[in-house]
Amino acid sequence: MLTLPCAKINIGLYVTAKRPDGYHDLETVFYPIPLRDQLEITRLNNPADTYSLRVSGNRIECNPEDNLVTRVYRSLQQEFELPPVDVFLRKNIPTGAGLGGGSSDAAFMMQALNEEFGLNLSASEMERRMSTFGADCAFFVRCRPSYATGIGDVLTPLNLSLRGYYLLLVKPDDFVSTREAYAGVRPASPRFDLRQALNRPVETWRETVSNDFEKSVFTTHPNIAAIKETLYDMGAVYASMSGSGSTVFGLFRRPVDEAHKVFEDCFVFTQQLSL
Repeated sequence: MLTLPCAKINIGLYVTAKRPDGYHDLETVFYPIPLRDQLEITRLNNPADTYSLRVSGNRIECNPEDNLVTRVYRSLQQEFELPPVDVFLRKNIPTGAGLGGGSSDAAFMMQALNEEFGLNLSASEMERRMSTFGADCAFFVRCRPSYATGIGDVLTPLNLSLRGYYLLLVKPDDFVSTREAYAGVRPASPRFDLRQALNRPVETWRETVSNDFEKSVFTTHPNIAAIKETLYDMGAVYASMSGSGSTVFGLFRRPVDEAHKVFEDCFVFTQQLSL
């Protein structure tokens, strides 16, 4: 069975409170985008076979047993006595990019196993299970624009469409750790109501929709800040860092075919949105 896990961008991201458990409460919108990995599972019928994970494309600095795809399989294998499977994962979504690639792979793995082996798990049940693997994992079960609160795991469907806009993703080599990103943020209530702001024209978002991580990340990684400014210079109607970085995205009303030349030292992805 072949599935195509998608990436996401954060439109607005506010760190609103520090929780007693050490996590932070967030307010953000997850929006699915058409940058996709390839995840294929093959049932193994030979009793001597064992589970295996093969990865190609972008390198993952992770032991296969620690990969979220494997962890999802192990959790369901134990509960439902699943047979061994061979998993092939082609990573097209950059890692450590704020695009949710690993979380998406995990959620699509659960959905694929659910369908392949007839586990009869509902979407709500899969969301509940996926939330234990990571804050944004549950979002990728349904992959629809969602307003997220809590640690990113409380999801409310959002009537938001960017159909027709051209999306440009730019990821430099800079690595921003989650610990580093949170260390520079002071929790506070956002100045604007995010859902109300997103109901207004995209051209107004530059003044009302922001990412709390940008201030500190841009200070220590000026190259990322420069990318955002370049996107606006190129004509973006809105640009922002996604998640805690290091990817910056721009929304355009025209194709941006020149992006690969402008950002020749970066990962670049551009496509017109259809959602």
